[in-house]
Amino acid sequence: MTALIIHGHFYQPPRENPWTGLIEQQPGAAPYHDWNERIYAECYEPNSRAHIVGDQKVERTINNYENISFNFGPTLLSWLELKHPETYRKILEADRVSATKRSGHGNAIAQAYGHAILPLCNVRDRETQVLWGLADFRYRFRREPESLWLPETACDDETLGLLIDAGLRYVILAPNQANSFRDPGGAWQTAPNGSIDPSRAYRFLHPDNSGRSISVFFYDGATSQAIAFEKALTSSKTLVELFSRAATRGPLVTVATDGETYGHHFKFGDLCLAHALETEALEVGFRLTNYGEYLDSNPAELEVRLARGENGEGTSWSCIHGVGRWQRDCGCHTGGEPGWNQEWRAPLRAALNFLRDVAARDFEVAAGDYFDDPWQVRNQAIDLVLDPLASREAFLLRHAKRSLSEKDQWRALALLEMQRNSLLMFTSCGWFFSEVSGIETIQVLKYAAKLIDLSAELGFSSPRREFLEVLAEAKSNRAEMGTGADIYLKHAERQARATLTVSDREATIS
Repeated sequence: MTALIIHGHFYQPPRENPWTGLIEQQPGAAPYHDWNERIYAECYEPNSRAHIVGDQKVERTINNYENISFNFGPTLLSWLELKHPETYRKILEADRVSATKRSGHGNAIAQAYGHAILPLCNVRDRETQVLWGLADFRYRFRREPESLWLPETACDDETLGLLIDAGLRYVILAPNQANSFRDPGGAWQTAPNGSIDPSRAYRFLHPDNSGRSISVFFYDGATSQAIAFEKALTSSKTLVELFSRAATRGPLVTVATDGETYGHHFKFGDLCLAHALETEALEVGFRLTNYGEYLDSNPAELEVRLARGENGEGTSWSCIHGVGRWQRDCGCHTGGEPGWNQEWRAPLRAALNFLRDVAARDFEVAAGDYFDDPWQVRNQAIDLVLDPLASREAFLLRHAKRSLSEKDQWRALALLEMQRNSLLMFTSCGWFFSEVSGIETIQVLKYAAKLIDLSAELGFSSPRREFLEVLAEAKSNRAEMGTGADIYLKHAERQARATLTVSDREATIS
């Protein structure tokens, strides 16, 4: 039987006001309060209870998450846990059910925490993004992860080396991210233009020449494209016919798309998926599985090398230039109007990199008074994010090198909160679309404003003036919006002027 693995990448950028923790109304999501609520109603909840209909009546209800490989962004799961606990429970339950069906291999995989483009992160941030994502997975799914979804599948050799160091078993990439492959010890064969065979697993060897490796699955590009953009979800019969054509290549058909494809991007996509996987796919001889179970009987044998992308910066699934989409006007964008450009991307990244580096310097010096290794403590601080009720005093008692006064406890926690905002301001959505004044870019600027606000409360020399000077180089395509600095001052920094008392601000940290 041909193995069939459908992977859904379920993700929304964080949307909360960094000062209040609340998501404000987003008119574009009407009639819902915000985009999280709208996409929840159209996708996340329906996929947890998709109806199988026969003879014009519901025969049974299916939890689609039990039939597909999936990842959920950690910040999205934290929102679901708070706002829609029943659907959250069904997602976790789907992983447990799938593990009992598939030799202990659950369908869920982890995701790098803040959806940053990992090849563009510095070494420290990349490590924290991975470690926080793995910790979030363990906290929620109560088991060790086998894989981690790379945001936008963006990777390079160093990123995969980090996943190997973390003990992960496999990773999912786009076919265009392969450069060449070979039998062990054989000659290398190139795989240009996404031509790598997606019906088998490959081995990527650690760059340190230690012989350690991770298995790589390249999803079927044409089939995934048809599902995501070419109306393959018109009917379950059409979808399964698409799988059957792909099955002529080998023993595995694997596709990967945004999970929101099933219901949000395509109305009733959740129902199409349920019918296809519960009935038609099985009838024509497919065997539903996930990557972990598949590797048990089909270990990776061919070795693979990754494409390097433009300037050797890495590759992704949504930028044909590599990872240019998140740092310059490479030509890739979504939305916008004729004549618009994305030259604003470079100064936006430069401004945030500057702010990150200043915050890192201040953090290392100030936190060094409290912790032997401030960066290691930052890696552990995910515990405070995952459990708001966890004792902050107990955390500091475990990690501080000396007894801390009440004031020092507040400062230590504020320093860690400053670093959390530093990580979140690199959420990839800030660069993805066409315009610097979009809600996604304003959101990352809000994290920057919160960082600057905390820096001032901690008594550091403010980086605000230099930050605004660099950000002013980002020109909006909308003349009335001005520059990135104008947008920051009007739509991000003004949040810092909210009527929060000093005690309220301290409460948000402690």
